Amino acid sequence: MSEASAQAIVILGVTGSGKSTVGAAVATALGWTFCDGDDHHPPENVAKMSAGVPLTDEDRAPWLRALRHVIEACLDRGESVVLACSALKAEYRNQLLEDNDATLVYLRGDRALIEDRMLERRDHFMGPRMLDSQLAILEEPDGFRHRHRPGREHDR
Repeated sequence: MSEASAQAIVILGVTGSGKSTVGAAVATALGWTFCDGDDHHPPENVAKMSAGVPLTDEDRAPWLRALRHVIEACLDRGESVVLACSALKAEYRNQLLEDNDATLVYLRGDRALIEDRMLERRDHFMGPRMLDSQLAILEEPDGFRHRHRPGREHDR
């Protein structure tokens, strides 16, 4: 694939919304590279989140820069990429994408559904007690279409 035709998709949402699962499935279906943003957190961030301490904007800045570099490196190689990343605020999305064009896919679910998913996870540094802090700072992206699947009361 040429550099000009390489594309990026960013799957965003709060912890437990399904970013990694959906992102990996999309990347596999498209034959693209998958990058899980959680794998790029510095050890200090992982330690804070593991202890139930929410990250600050300052904590997130180097992480967002690293993820922006992942996107840029893939696109420079002509490689399309799907990135799973919380990107909770518009400011974070701007830092992440900067001059890169990407398709944003926002995963949304109600709190109870997401907490249930988080309780089922094993070996993940983000515990359910972190959900409220993410919901508190979440800035839902503007202009997104919402899809409701009949019979699935939690999809909105």
